[in-house]
Formats: sequence, C-alpha cells, structure tokens
Amino acid sequence: MSTQQHFVLPDLLAVCPLKGSTNPHYLRAAAESTAWVKSYNTLSERKLAFLLQGSSELLVSHAYPYAPYDQFRACCDFVNLLFVVDEVSDDQNGCDARRTGEVFSHVMRYPDWDDGSALAKMTQEFKQRLLASSGPNSYRRFLMHCDDYVNAVAREAEYRERGEVLDVASFQTLRRENSAIRLCFGLFEFALGIDLPDRVFQDQHFMTLYWAAADMVCWSNDVYSYNMEQAKGHTGNNIVTVLMREKGVSLQAASDLIGEHFETLMKRFLDTKKLLPTFGGDLDHAVVKYVEAMEHWVIGNLEWSFESQRYFGAEHDTVKETLVVKLSSADES
Repeated sequence: MSTQQHFVLPDLLAVCPLKGSTNPHYLRAAAESTAWVKSYNTLSERKLAFLLQGSSELLVSHAYPYAPYDQFRACCDFVNLLFVVDEVSDDQNGCDARRTGEVFSHVMRYPDWDDGSALAKMTQEFKQRLLASSGPNSYRRFLMHCDDYVNAVAREAEYRERGEVLDVASFQTLRRENSAIRLCFGLFEFALGIDLPDRVFQDQHFMTLYWAAADMVCWSNDVYSYNMEQAKGHTGNNIVTVLMREKGVSLQAASDLIGEHFETLMKRFLDTKKLLPTFGGDLDHAVVKYVEAMEHWVIGNLEWSFESQRYFGAEHDTVKETLVVKLSSADES
C-alpha cells in the first residue's frame, strides 16, 4: 500500500433520487434476531461485537421497509445468518469455505440434512420461516442462488489464498454472486407476498433493471468497505483494488470511477424502468412492487452505510458529511 493516508468517497447519495424508508417492526425484530444469533455462540467475542456494531437489522429495515412482521423477522435472521457464513469463510481456504457454505446450502435444499452444527440449526430455523409463506417459483430460484453463492464464496477464498486479483469483467460476475445480493433480492417475493413466473426474469428490460440495481449495491458496498477490508488485508475481493490493478490508477481515481459508474447505473435503471413491458393483469402490479423493492435496497444500503458503524465506525456521521475516509492500519481493524 502507498503512503496515502485518506481518500474521498464518491457522493452516491447526491446522484440517487430514490426515496428511502424504514420498517416499523425494526426495534422488536432486531432485538429478537440479535438474541437468536447470540444463542448459538458461533462467533468469537470480537466478531460478535463487530456484528452488533454493524447493525445488520437496521440495513434490513431500510431494505425491506414494507415487510410484515414475520417476513421482516425472517429477513433479519437471514442477513445475520449470512454474516455468520461470511465471517467464518473469510478466515478459511477454498476447501474449508466451500464446506462451510455447503452446510448452509444443503440444509436449504434437502429436508433432512443435518450435520449437527450450530450453522445447520440456524439455517434450518430460517428455512422454516421462509417456507411458511414462499411461493414455489421464488423458492426454487432462491435455492439456485444459494448454490451459486456457495460456489462464489469458495472461489473468492481460493483467489485470496493465491493472492489473485481478477479483471473487472470477471470480478463483476463473481461479485454478483459472492455478495449474496441475489439471495437478498430473492427475499423480495417472500416479503411482498408475490410469486413471479420465470418469464418475468427472462425479460430483457426487467433483467437490465435487476443487474443495474444489484451492481449499484455491490459497487457502493465495495467503496464504502474498502478501508475496513484493507486494514484486515482482504483487499482482493473489492472493486476498488480491481480497478486500481487493471487500470493502473490511484485509490482516489478508483473511488472516482466507482462514482461515475454508479451514476451510469442509476441512469440505466431509471431509463429502463420506463421501458418495462406489460405482463398482464395482476402480474403488472406485482412486477411494479418488485421494482420498488429493488429501489429500496439501493437507497437503503446507502443510507444504512452512514447510519451504522459497520464501515466507518464512530466517525460515520463525519464521513457522511465530509466523505473523507482516513485509512486505518492493521492494528485498528
């Protein structure tokens, strides 16, 4: 790393005209979901403190503000479950990360699979909440995304083990899966009480919206989390590092490029939204709700990033105001 001491974040909120909201069930569900995670003792004291500091349930409140209580609680549990999988696999090699991920995916896919682990039990409990009101189409797609997520997390660990940094195109493909954003989007139908047919996901305009929203979440997450990850030595799985390597640019230039790309993605999303075809009857209303759900995730992720201490610690309010991030050393991570 260079002697650079800070960098300036792109002002993504300034180019995001979407309107955010929060879920009225946040306080009750957050307390219950946090207690649920604690009860399994799967995380070290340090990682549990990091989970609590990050306010994962607050992200869920921003991302699924429309969800009824039971669905909202399940979404909170899922994001916390993802945190457990992610934090465990971050310290593992490719083979071990795959085994960890397969505990999650096998429980989700197979009715009686159980290796006796806490992770398996947590996944089983989330699965029961999800099955309580998931439609067959959305659940089938969710299982497919589970498998893709596990494979991508294992590949990420293999690249980390080898010290390999991908090119931008390859990284974007990987990031769309290992970020778990497709799993998070996969909860929209569950939270909304709808079950879209596959033909909606085969529509070109709908999928342009889908990928634009997913990429906005991934690219913003990466620039916001860069300082935290570089302090841990985990920079390879971040678009900031990928851009610096591929384009031979500075950290600040990479941050600026992310801002430009986010603005391009936002314009693509808003322009394409006007081009959505009619799917017929009640389905049109359901598709509109799904698109609105994508919007909530994009703006909700931006707002949460500055409301919680996940990425910027106690300085989150100051960073939101100034956009200046001071680079941390390893002993500060």
